[in-house]
Amino acid sequence: MLQTTKRPDSTVSIIGAGIAGAWQALLFAQAGHAVTLHERSDAGMTDATSHWAGGMLAPYCEAEVAEPIISRLGLRSLDIWRRELPDTPFNGSLVVAHPRERNDFERFARMTEGHRRLDASGLAALEPSLEGRFRDALFFPTEGHVEPRRVLPKLHARIVAAGGTIKFGSDVSAADLANLNPKGIVIDCRGLGARDEQPELRGVKGEMILIESDEVQLARPVRLIHPRWPLYVIPREDNLFMLGATSIEAEDTGVSVRSALELLGAAYAVHPAFGEARIVEFGSGLRPAFPDNLPRIGVRGGKISVNGLYRHGFLLAPALAELTLNYVERGQIDNEVMQCV
Repeated sequence: MLQTTKRPDSTVSIIGAGIAGAWQALLFAQAGHAVTLHERSDAGMTDATSHWAGGMLAPYCEAEVAEPIISRLGLRSLDIWRRELPDTPFNGSLVVAHPRERNDFERFARMTEGHRRLDASGLAALEPSLEGRFRDALFFPTEGHVEPRRVLPKLHARIVAAGGTIKFGSDVSAADLANLNPKGIVIDCRGLGARDEQPELRGVKGEMILIESDEVQLARPVRLIHPRWPLYVIPREDNLFMLGATSIEAEDTGVSVRSALELLGAAYAVHPAFGEARIVEFGSGLRPAFPDNLPRIGVRGGKISVNGLYRHGFLLAPALAELTLNYVERGQIDNEVMQCV
């Protein structure tokens, strides 16, 4: 039976220091639990899926293709991001399209809410670099974005400040931790690494390209309507822009020529000045997904698994951590997400 009353000395061991595990560790440490976060790689986290993520916090935009639970959890996560990291950029996000994709643009508008339509002058006022590029746009003012490679170390620092311990280079199993502390709680956030216990998990490849340009300035992500998948340009610090993101049912690594052409073409379609940008990096990550592409918190005795965040890791992780904490401390169960066996 899981401990359901908070005690300062209650121990929580979390496996995986990516975005899912980091948020679990932070909220549990802040709640007074003795938290140890185990990560098999080093502090650079270059092998983690989070390293290749876009970091968009866009529950309204995701509603175009995702189930309602993604929006529900995503909206809650926005509140937690604002509370815990108040410097998180919440400049909104933009959706644009060229005339040939007009029908898809209008469909996107019908399938989503939380936006207002901008005409060409309104778009230019919001993003001067896009003046004359598009005749209108959808603006989602309450959405945000983070730079994963900068925000993950911030979360790790917050965990330590809250009294938690992080052990990099610690390749442990849930069984190992349970044997060390039979009365403790183990939270498994290994992503695809958990297929030894959750064989239904699959990897969905997301490819990205990082480019550098000082000729374009953007304050928020720009999504370009595409006939196959959403393509976006995400501003980062130091004149960098991330181009993403494909969703390919494959578990190989690297970026294909086709994907590279589409991602670079999308950037050029947003602004021709990107044609002169410098390519800094190609890369891809494997997102852990269940067959239904929905997140799952599984509970078995003193072990909890948090997995299946798919392409919504940075959007969903805070809310999932809150649900886990509420279960451990008060026995609350979210029937849409949690499975107790």
